[in-house]
Amino acid sequence: MKPTTYNTALYLRLSRDDELQGESNSISTQRMMLRKYAEQNNLKIVDEYVDDGCSGTNFDRPSFKRMIDDIENGKINCVVTKDLSRLGRSYLGVGTYTDVIFPQKNVRFIAIDNNVDSENQQSS
Repeated sequence: MKPTTYNTALYLRLSRDDELQGESNSISTQRMMLRKYAEQNNLKIVDEYVDDGCSGTNFDRPSFKRMIDDIENGKINCVVTKDLSRLGRSYLGVGTYTDVIFPQKNVRFIAIDNNVDSENQQSS
């Protein structure tokens, strides 16, 4: 059963490599996009989790770990990112969160640019 209110985490990440690719991945651009999406989809923003200058190749990032703690503590039941690569660059690591950990914790996951919304995916 889906919740009536989504207590939402906006997760933003920018690595030093991303900075070389220009403004499209900037923290301010991600923030505007995520806030607009949350507003248009009636998602209650509880907090922003920003890892600026952190590699996506591992999940040992301060704000990411704080977000996971907030999920564990029941504060968050929805995570929104710009795209899957903002969550992480490791395909297996991202899959562990999106396919195992988030579903176990009843956390909705949305990656806007990839058109991913776990609420709308069919289970097999």
